[in-house]
Amino acid sequence: MAHIISDDCVSCGACVAECPVNAISEGDGKMVIDADTCIDCGACEGVCPVGAPQAE
Repeated sequence: MAHIISDDCVSCGACVAECPVNAISEGDGKMVIDADTCIDCGACEGVCPVGAPQAE
């Protein structure tokens, strides 16, 4: 299952650099994860200051 980014996201971009498959991009008011690209590694969870990335 891919991760998702909750509405808690503050669009800081910290997760983008940590994603090994470049599945995260800036969306409308928050970062978004491309579910087809995400490998569910959880790297984004560890760097987010507000805990927005979550396992779906």
